[in-house]
Amino acid sequence: MTPLHSLLFAPPGSPLLAAIAGLFGLLVGSFLNVVIHRLPRMMQRESDNFVAAESGAPIPHTDRYNLTLPRSACPGCGHQITAIENVPVVSYLVLGGKCSACKAPISVRYPVVEVVTGLLSALLVWHFGTGLAGAGALVFCWMLLAMTFIDADTQMLPDDLTFPLLWCGLLINLDGTFVPLKDAVIGAAAGYLSLWSVYWAFKLATGKDGMGYGDFKLLAALGAWLGWLMLPVIILLSSLVGAAVGIGMIVFSGHGRDNPIPFGPYLAAAGLISLLFGKSIVQTWLGLAL
Repeated sequence: MTPLHSLLFAPPGSPLLAAIAGLFGLLVGSFLNVVIHRLPRMMQRESDNFVAAESGAPIPHTDRYNLTLPRSACPGCGHQITAIENVPVVSYLVLGGKCSACKAPISVRYPVVEVVTGLLSALLVWHFGTGLAGAGALVFCWMLLAMTFIDADTQMLPDDLTFPLLWCGLLINLDGTFVPLKDAVIGAAAGYLSLWSVYWAFKLATGKDGMGYGDFKLLAALGAWLGWLMLPVIILLSSLVGAAVGIGMIVFSGHGRDNPIPFGPYLAAAGLISLLFGKSIVQTWLGLAL
């Protein structure tokens, strides 16, 4: 076995590979910050241009704006972020959390996303190794992190993330990496239909929208990765966490009862917990032998 093969297909439990994955995760976290900030704006610009084109009005956005262009800059003074100012976590600490040009504060969420991504990447490689399951778990985690923060900011789960996550789940389970393909397909369909049914039952009973269609698609994607047997665990975990956080926000921060609370972050957290510990949870608490 060559050293490269040993590195690419290492078994779980390697501290060295977990550390390497953690460092790489910091870099991915830096990119996720770009995705979290720009993807909703890209979608809004596309929507604005479409509406303008349909109405015959001038196109409002003609400049290039994507995940790579224009270069990242301070929103306060327009100072372009240099490579040395974009080193994950380190640059934030060296700059004291401020723009090097105008000294405007930089949100602490940027290093938080980087650190969380690094720690979770290290944990997943420690747990799954560096084979197909480990690589898939990393992609699963990174996409869930991006969706978590986008939903928290905008109460929107972009199709540009939910659909690729769903298709990746089906593809990675072609050979049963996490669950048999049959379970993955049923999980995708059942995940979507379960929340779709809850949505319409709530709307018919109250006349209000209880959740967005993005939540249906996210649960479908989680079902594609983890199978239909894991859906009750995901729904239960996400509901418990969501209820606890929602009550805490109402009691301690004055969050209004009528103000919507995004459900995507709780689905994402439940999906990640289920990826790592779902089978143990099911076997322990539900008595199902997987």
